[in-house]
Amino acid sequence: MTIEEKLSELGIVLPPLPPAAGNYVHWVRTGNLLFLAGKGPGKVQGKVGREFTVEQGYGFARDTGLVLIAVMKDALGDLDQVRRIVKVLGMVNAEPEFGDQPKVINGCSDLLVEVFGEKGRHARSAVGMGSLPSGIPVEIEAIVEVE
Repeated sequence: MTIEEKLSELGIVLPPLPPAAGNYVHWVRTGNLLFLAGKGPGKVQGKVGREFTVEQGYGFARDTGLVLIAVMKDALGDLDQVRRIVKVLGMVNAEPEFGDQPKVINGCSDLLVEVFGEKGRHARSAVGMGSLPSGIPVEIEAIVEVE
């Protein structure tokens, strides 16, 4: 089964790529590594643990994972060119005492494994931030090994 077929089977429709919010590109490929710029869940604003629950944050991280997959498709044309998700860095906009960043970023990690199977299992950091651009609750970037 191709990744496109897997997405269809899961009922997943990839979102359109948002415009770059600054002087950067969505992705850079060097050799067989694809570096994905940090992405967020859209125009939603607020802190996880204050305005949003951990469960809502999980949903935002999943939505962000969908954007990352859309970036991979933009870069590669064919998602079957993904050899492995190597590393994910998940940043959670939260109050200093918030400690459930891993539970939030699991939204993205779970999606990547659901879509890519074992190739989606990755090394990861999940960290808290005092703020994120435009007040978004989650920002995630990734490194992907490609064919």
